[in-house]
Amino acid sequence: MSTSTTASVSTHILDTSAGRPAEGVAVQLATRSGRDADWRALGGSATDADGRCKDLPALPEGTTHVRLDFAVEPYFEKKQADAQQDAPANRDSGAVFFPEVAITFAVRPGEHYHVPLLLNPFGYSVYRGS
Repeated sequence: MSTSTTASVSTHILDTSAGRPAEGVAVQLATRSGRDADWRALGGSATDADGRCKDLPALPEGTTHVRLDFAVEPYFEKKQADAQQDAPANRDSGAVFFPEVAITFAVRPGEHYHVPLLLNPFGYSVYRGS
């Protein structure tokens, strides 16, 4: 929850190749207070069955930039292994083109930032949601 002195962040992931939420993706959150400051890791979460991270750490006062790091390679590896188990003849190359996705954005105190990730095996898109 944002306050007058802090911002807040939420995210979710939609696997556009399946038209479903991406469950079980690890998400790490880091912040910095100023363009030239060092990043400070705050911790993380994993997406639930609805593709949402409902328990990301709160942002400290003075945060000006946020980075969300999504570990998507294990998600796609599991998805591919499940698909191979169901239909062994439909095997892909096994390569994950984007093993991780890092999204960095600026924040202002008092505002909430919802940053959805639209994901597929060979691309991704992000935007500021509501």
